[in-house]
Amino acid sequence: MKWTLAILAVTTVMSAGFVTTGASLEAPAPAKQANSVPLKPTYATNVAKIINDRCVQCHRPGEVGPFSLVNFEDAKKWSKMIAATTSSRRMPPWKAKEGYGSFKHENRLSETEIATLKVWADQGAPRGERSKEPKPPTFSGGEWTLGKPDVIIEPDRAYNLAPEGEDVYRNFVIPTNFTEPRFVTAIDVKPGNSKVVHHVIMFLDQRGASDKLAAASKDGQPGYLGQGGGVGFAPSGSLGGWAPGIRAGHLSPGTAYRINPGTRLVMQVHYHKSGKPETDKTRVAMYFAKEAPKREMKLNWIFNFGVNIPAGEKAYKMRKEYVYREDVTIHQTMPHMHLLGRDMKSWFELPDGTIKPLVHVDDWDFNWQLNYALKEPLKLPKGTKQIVEAIYDNSSDNPHNPNNPPKRVTWGEESTDEMFLMVTAYTFDNPDATANTRRTRLQSLLQRPRR
Repeated sequence: MKWTLAILAVTTVMSAGFVTTGASLEAPAPAKQANSVPLKPTYATNVAKIINDRCVQCHRPGEVGPFSLVNFEDAKKWSKMIAATTSSRRMPPWKAKEGYGSFKHENRLSETEIATLKVWADQGAPRGERSKEPKPPTFSGGEWTLGKPDVIIEPDRAYNLAPEGEDVYRNFVIPTNFTEPRFVTAIDVKPGNSKVVHHVIMFLDQRGASDKLAAASKDGQPGYLGQGGGVGFAPSGSLGGWAPGIRAGHLSPGTAYRINPGTRLVMQVHYHKSGKPETDKTRVAMYFAKEAPKREMKLNWIFNFGVNIPAGEKAYKMRKEYVYREDVTIHQTMPHMHLLGRDMKSWFELPDGTIKPLVHVDDWDFNWQLNYALKEPLKLPKGTKQIVEAIYDNSSDNPHNPNNPPKRVTWGEESTDEMFLMVTAYTFDNPDATANTRRTRLQSLLQRPRR
């Protein structure tokens, strides 16, 4: 079951209905920019609005951005960095190709905005008339993006991280003590120490397996160690999680994830070591539906275990198809590959031959694995086929290749291995006719092809 746990660990970040901020990946059109970029942009007139709209969500005190951009002094100090990272499309983090699928909160920078930031930085980042500066945005939720939570969960004490060595996957077991089912519409994650927290995933454990694993841990720290992204048991579900660039948002109206009474929450935190001793106590806010949802959200894991990329192969292609056996509605999706991934694309082929795009990440970055929530949920009839295609670069031309010289890479849990996964969140349009579909999907998930 080790491989099954790896799938769960790397795919469920997307499952709680998150939305993200981001930038366009399309190449700029110089002629168009030359006609629309101001000759002498200032912070007050041109730049503050861009930064307030696109950057301040993360770059403000208490959030994950490594520096604040809430005022002119901050922006001027980092103007060269802003110009460089936006020109290279590294910031804001958004990887879905424009025009292929339509998503909530597509926080893209236009070509004109990117060029304006560069010209402003090149000209010394002038302020302009202070009286014309727009006020930075306010965040009414206070500490939590979505306002006061129904429940806040956290480990019973802080975790102490060693200064050096391999990354750590620590699993913190938190009892719920619910006496009746709860339906979760959103979670919001607050890393206790953003310098070392790489990502957080929330698993569900209805059988108490995590209690035994935690009791068996002998290192005197809260929780227990996971290996290769796994939690050591087959989870009964998940609530999603957090990675840099993701911000909390509610699921589609009338949908939610179910937590049964007695369920343990397992908060898995992936830590990067900083070179000095660190402590962390990450917290998670949970938001409940006021009544049982009309539809329970489900996850479809489309994977291909046949990853087998020869050394030096620059454009290794893979494909996988899945047929929906019932009428469904698609709500969001998250692609997943590792360091050799370059391109991942998914679309739907309806029984009548109609093609519906889902998502296309044509400049994959392992550090920005984002969830994409559809602007409008997509209804699909029974018999619709979801197709996923991916391209990998295992050549020495790939700057992210972990092997020098390149070597053959197959499916595996470590980041130096590779994966092919597309996770899609959906609801059944007819929940009374889903038992066979659930059973068939589970059986297909647990059958790994032999090589």
